[in-house]
Amino acid sequence: MNIKPSTSIRQDYNGFSKYCHELDEPVILTRNGEADLVVMSHETFGRMEARNRLQAKLLVTEKQVAEGAELMNHDDVIETIRRKINVAKEKN
Repeated sequence: MNIKPSTSIRQDYNGFSKYCHELDEPVILTRNGEADLVVMSHETFGRMEARNRLQAKLLVTEKQVAEGAELMNHDDVIETIRRKINVAKEKN
């Protein structure tokens, strides 16, 4: 866990920003010795959000399988993906 006092961001924003980018994980900022904020680079936040979205989709899928939903075979999955890629290419 990475903990820094809030003064570190106030005294040297550029240095703190560089630290967050190099660390590539959240940093807890404290105020008066107590945890106050969590800060991370925009890139780290984007990856975290993507993982959260993927995890949510996987949970839905696991529930569907547990409830007996019919599964697609591999060839059908690949064909569906190719169709979606082609449609996206046509739009651009």
